[in-house]
Amino acid sequence: MANLREYQRKRDFKKTSEPRGRIEKNNKKLRFVVQHHMASHDHYDLRLEWDGVLKSFALPKGPSYCACDKRLAIMVEDHPLSYRHFEGVIPKGEYGGGTVMLWDEGYWALVNEVRKPFGKEEMKIVFMGKRLKGKWTLVPFKENNWLFIKEKDRFENWCRLSLFTRSIKTGYSMNEIAREKTEPKQKDWMVQGIEITSPDKIIFSLGKVSKYELVRYYEKVFPRMFPFLENRLVSTKRCPDGVLDHSFYVKHFDVDVNLGMRHVKLTNDKGEKKDYAYILNIGGLIKEVQLNGYEFHLWGSEVIRLNRPNMMVFDFDPDEGLGLVKLRQGVRDLKAILDELHLKSFLKTSGGKGYHVVVPFTSFRSWKKFEDFAQGVAKLMTQKWPRRYVMSMSKKGRKGKIFIDWMRNKKGATSVAPYSIRLRKKPTVSMPIFWNELDKVKPDEITIDVALNRLKKKDPWADFFYIQQ
Repeated sequence: MANLREYQRKRDFKKTSEPRGRIEKNNKKLRFVVQHHMASHDHYDLRLEWDGVLKSFALPKGPSYCACDKRLAIMVEDHPLSYRHFEGVIPKGEYGGGTVMLWDEGYWALVNEVRKPFGKEEMKIVFMGKRLKGKWTLVPFKENNWLFIKEKDRFENWCRLSLFTRSIKTGYSMNEIAREKTEPKQKDWMVQGIEITSPDKIIFSLGKVSKYELVRYYEKVFPRMFPFLENRLVSTKRCPDGVLDHSFYVKHFDVDVNLGMRHVKLTNDKGEKKDYAYILNIGGLIKEVQLNGYEFHLWGSEVIRLNRPNMMVFDFDPDEGLGLVKLRQGVRDLKAILDELHLKSFLKTSGGKGYHVVVPFTSFRSWKKFEDFAQGVAKLMTQKWPRRYVMSMSKKGRKGKIFIDWMRNKKGATSVAPYSIRLRKKPTVSMPIFWNELDKVKPDEITIDVALNRLKKKDPWADFFYIQQ
C-alpha cells in the first residue's frame, strides 16, 4: 500500500528543496524517472509510478543494456509523484545529501501477470524512455534486494548508458548542477555565465526584437528544445547585422568544451577531416546565440549512433501562390500514408511557407536504407497524386504543385530544429503543433511571443521520444 510517511519522516523540508508531496491519482499512462544521485555513494534511482506514488529503487551501478549484467536494485521508501521533476542539491547533512540529476523519464508498462506488484514476484517491464527502452525484468531475491536485468530484444546492447552524463532537461552535468545551485545570482546581462555583447542590437526590425530578447527566448524554451539537440550534430545560421543583411551557415565550430559544445571529427564527401559539433547544455546554445547564430539545424542521427539515423523529416515546399488549402491537404495525404504504414508522425510549422512532418524511429540500420525509405514515401505520393506533388527541386518542375523534400534524410543533411527561431522578416519559430491544429495554424504564424505562451500549455510532442517504431 502506498505510504509517504517514511519519505516525509526522513526529510526536513525547511532545509531541503525536495517536494513534501502527497499520494496522487495515477496517470492513464504510468510514468517513470531515473535520477543520477551523487550522495555518500554515487548511484542511480529508478522510480516507477504505482498506486499514486513512485516505487523507488537505488541502483548502485546504474542500468545496463547488456542482458548478461544483473544489476542490484535496492527497494527504498515510496517517493511522491512530484519527485519526478526534482533536480538540484540536497544540503549536506540531510538525508540523501548531494546532487540529483534528471537522467531519464518516460512511460512504463507491466507486461506479465503479477498478483501483487512490487511484492515477491518477478516483474517484466517495458520502458518507453529516451534512454531506457524495451523490455527489462525486476527479480526479487532477498528482503529489499532485487535484480534489474535487460531482456533480449531489439534494444539489447542498444548503446552504452555511461555515455549519458547530462540532465535530459537542462543539459547540465552533475558538477554544473551543483555549481548552478551554489553560485550567486548573475547580473542581468550575464546569461549562464556568458557575457552577451550588444544586447540592445535589433536583429528583427519588424517588431524591434533585440539580441537580448532572442537570448531570453532560448533560455525559456531550452527545457523543451534540449531533448532534440542532445547528442545531435548541429549547423547554425548566423546573422551578425540583422535579418535583412548578410547571413551565412556554419557547420564547423571553434569549440571550447567549457562553454557547452563538443567536437566530433568526421570525414566529408571530399575525404577531408572536419570538426563538427553538438551542444552539451544551455551554455553551448547561448554561446552560439552570442556569436549571432540564431537558427539551429540538426542531423537525423545521434553522435552515439552516428550511422543509425532515427529522425526522419519531410518538408512541404509549395509553389509560389499555391494556397494553404492545397498545402494542408498535402500534409494530410502524407499522414494517411504514414498511418497505413503504422508509423506515428508529428507536425510542426516550418516558420516559413511550409510544414514539416517528423517521424521518430528507434534507428535504421544505415543511412542508405533511411534515405531509400524516405524517397520511397515521397515517390508513392507523386505516383498516387501526380498533379499535386513533385520530387524535383526545380522551380519550373513544381509549377502549381508541392515539392516534397525528402532529401533532408541523407547523411550530413540537416533540418531546422523544433523550437528554433527562423531568420525571416519577422521572428517566427519552427514550432511543434497538434495534428488537429493543422487547419488553424499557418506555417509562419508562430512568433517567439506566441511560442513562449504555448509553452504554458500541453506539449504537442510529449510522446516523441517514447515512440518505438
